Amino acid sequence: MSQIVSISPLTRIEGHARISIQLDDSGQVSEARLHVQDFRGFEAFCVGRPFWEMPAITSRICGICPVSHALASAQAGDRIMGVEPPPAARNLRRLLSLAQLILSHSLSFFHLSAPDIVLGLDSDPTERNIVGLARRFPELIRKGIRLRQIGQEIVNRVGGGHLHPEFIVAGGMLHQLNNDGRDIIRGLLPEALELVGFALSVWEERCKIFREEMGDCCAFPSLLLGLVDDDGCLDYCGGRLRFVVGSGAVVRELQAECYGEALRETPPGDSYMKPTEYLGGDDSLYRVGPLARLSVGSFAQAHGAERARREFLGEPQASTSSLGYHHARLIEMLYAVERISTLLDDPVTTDSHVLARAGVNAFEAVGVTEAPRGTLIHHYHVDRDGLLTGVNLIVATGHNSRAMDRTITDIARRHIRGDRLSEGLLNRVEHGIRLYDPCLSCATHISGRSGTVISLYAANGRLLDRRTS
Repeated sequence: MSQIVSISPLTRIEGHARISIQLDDSGQVSEARLHVQDFRGFEAFCVGRPFWEMPAITSRICGICPVSHALASAQAGDRIMGVEPPPAARNLRRLLSLAQLILSHSLSFFHLSAPDIVLGLDSDPTERNIVGLARRFPELIRKGIRLRQIGQEIVNRVGGGHLHPEFIVAGGMLHQLNNDGRDIIRGLLPEALELVGFALSVWEERCKIFREEMGDCCAFPSLLLGLVDDDGCLDYCGGRLRFVVGSGAVVRELQAECYGEALRETPPGDSYMKPTEYLGGDDSLYRVGPLARLSVGSFAQAHGAERARREFLGEPQASTSSLGYHHARLIEMLYAVERISTLLDDPVTTDSHVLARAGVNAFEAVGVTEAPRGTLIHHYHVDRDGLLTGVNLIVATGHNSRAMDRTITDIARRHIRGDRLSEGLLNRVEHGIRLYDPCLSCATHISGRSGTVISLYAANGRLLDRRTS
């Protein structure tokens, strides 16, 4: 008789979700699915608002990556106005994007995933959390908190506010970064570099054991998506969409506003999350985020990070195994610290001209940026008064939706049998989701469908009927 194993709630992620694992009549795993239970209606309730307000509104979608939403929204606003932000504003936006990589990736590694990586996937679940980790390895937690604090301090200095950046607006930035602010940030970088090095040493010490505990799983071919500039280097604040295969060979490249030619959102079915698929190939599966970006393009003006990126790609299965997401995040933090340093050395960064002004000059626009978790797209339609008539948000977790299902199915098939279930084995499936560091608040903005599923089962567990409203 077929069975369904449910993991609920899914822990140490942002948001609320569960996993269902379908076993066949022989007790083997047939498939595993992630079901997102959050609902937030940003796409609907932003309609009617002036587009000028959108960086401030959409930064409230998430307390972990508010900078990315504000930047993508501001980019869409730039294009509605038909202006190019001044060079200083572009540098400040780059600083903000890089600082958010530090604060988000440090949270993911030290607080959400380190309990599994450091304590072990089979360790006592009452201790396998940030509190248990702090009791046994207080220095690790202190350094993780400090690294995240440095990232947040840079965001606050450049973007204003204490959590949600206030200075990011359509047309550029509201305030410049003065010399004093630049020098304060510069003074934080040596410590940040040391802390990133510490994180890399923790990973190097534990990665072999972690991979042995996870077993031979999570490696599968897919396309990889990220943003690149005109030189083919990674561009976290704009650029062109590039799809590559695991070897790094370019499959497709297109302007951000043409994303609809390559990507399609699919009906959410039994989840509030909107999955996406790639158009134009036999396999529509693709991945975004740190793992994908390291294969999509090279790092500019960050020699240490570029060396680490090349060494990473030289590892077996580096670009195909989702287990590489942790290492990729740490390499991106190294890049962020190095690149921030070069931006601070650019005299343009502290220039006082940071804002271009204009009215409505286009009625449709797309803004795209690389959030810590992957490519983020904001697509707006406005009327002549600049009021929004349509809003669509495509976020990293939606891009990765089908890859996450593939990952947890792979892990479940490797570890789970119908007659042998343990908390440690189920934790491995949960960790398959933590690899992607999903942000479910960002991913659930559908309107017009509730995502509610009603299933009718017979006494023997057989599914008789299912309806989605």
